[in-house]
Amino acid sequence: MDKIENKLGTGCAEFQDELPSLMEAGADISNHPHLQQCHTCSDLVRDLLYIADQAKLLLPLHDPSPQVWSNIKGTLVREGVMGEDDDPGNAKKNFVVRR
Repeated sequence: MDKIENKLGTGCAEFQDELPSLMEAGADISNHPHLQQCHTCSDLVRDLLYIADQAKLLLPLHDPSPQVWSNIKGTLVREGVMGEDDDPGNAKKNFVVRR
C-alpha cells in the first residue's frame, strides 16, 4: 500500500482519482459505494459540492451592457494598456504586471 492509501484508506486514492471526471460529467455520485463506507471522501464530496454551488453565486446574472464594456475599453486606452483600434480580447497580451 502506498502512503496515500495508508493515510486515506483503501480505495480512497482510486476514488479521488476518478472524482474529477465523475463531477465534470455531472454524474450523481451520492450513491457511489465508496461514499457509503468512507466518511473522509463523503465529507470531501460534500465540501466540493458546496464550493461549486457557492461559486455559481459569484457569476453575474447577465452580461454587462455595451456601455460598461465601452467604459472599460476607454479606461484601458487612457491608461495605455491598449490602443484605440486594438481588439479588447487581445488586451491581456498587452498588459504588463507591475510589481
